[in-house]
Amino acid sequence: MVATVAANIFRSIPPNDCQDLDLEEDDDPVLEPSWPHLSLVYDLLLRFLECPDLRLHAVQRVIDEKFVAKILELFDSEDVRERAVLKLVLHRIYSKFLPLRQFIRRRISDLFLGLAYEGGKLNGVGELLELVGSIVQGFSTPLKEEHKRTLLWVLMPLHKPPHLRAYHTHLTNCVVRFVEKDSALAVPVVASLLKFWPKTCSQKQVLFLNELEDIFDVTVPSVFELMVEPVFERLSSCFCSPQYQVLERSLALWSNEYFVYLVGRNVARVMPIVLPALFKAFKDHWNPSAGPMVCNVLEILMKADGHLFHQTAELRGHVRPSSATQRERHHLWRKNELQVRRSNKKN
Repeated sequence: MVATVAANIFRSIPPNDCQDLDLEEDDDPVLEPSWPHLSLVYDLLLRFLECPDLRLHAVQRVIDEKFVAKILELFDSEDVRERAVLKLVLHRIYSKFLPLRQFIRRRISDLFLGLAYEGGKLNGVGELLELVGSIVQGFSTPLKEEHKRTLLWVLMPLHKPPHLRAYHTHLTNCVVRFVEKDSALAVPVVASLLKFWPKTCSQKQVLFLNELEDIFDVTVPSVFELMVEPVFERLSSCFCSPQYQVLERSLALWSNEYFVYLVGRNVARVMPIVLPALFKAFKDHWNPSAGPMVCNVLEILMKADGHLFHQTAELRGHVRPSSATQRERHHLWRKNELQVRRSNKKN
């Protein structure tokens, strides 16, 4: 039976000449012409794998590493229906054939490394990441070092390709599940995000900000304290971004109650970093919608520690300027504070 399935589904996938896999949502999907036939064969394979009377020791002679390798090659199919079924097939094999688990993880890692470092392309990266997410969910704790290396050396570099948007949701899900298993992993994960942070692409910056919030949601306070400075230095640069979407998303973090709680526990370290950038955004950003959002964040910081807020505003950071410059800056900060208060009253 397995030989019949193999003869029908294993075939050469035409090379993908598309230079950008980040396709628009309204693009027409590419469908496999022979799908009506293939779907019947896949259904037969799934029923076979799900059979409760399946004798694994006998089947292992035909469902082996070579068979799995050919299944993985099919993940480059452009037909989303086939990739969805392939994900189910590979998941069933992973669940039932324990000796193949390490091989499956290793081959998936090889595919991901090719995407991250060699500019390769794979249509089914999203489906494979969904499978990886399910695998991670089943990991026991404490996590093995092998699994931690997979997160940091294989999954995190997947943030580099330009077509990240095509699979970012599934990648984030994998990363968050790892952090849920071991909160200490949030530190190297966030460090990797900051390392791969896009310099010019505002759409990717918004994706990174989305992922940061998801990671913070599962990070315990004691771990969050270990990454305050680099995180808020990056957020400060987002506050000053001329791209409104980046500014808006970075300010939207402060609508998250748990994030505000984490900030409150570290407000003495956060405020000197973010206040200059917030006042600059309030004063200089070209989009008038930025002002009220900045005011909301400034109000949160005032409530967290009003005395420190005013003290930081007066000193404008850690370096005290000359007396003449200090008076000038002191006047400017006071003027900005008055503008913030007036804006809050109007709102």
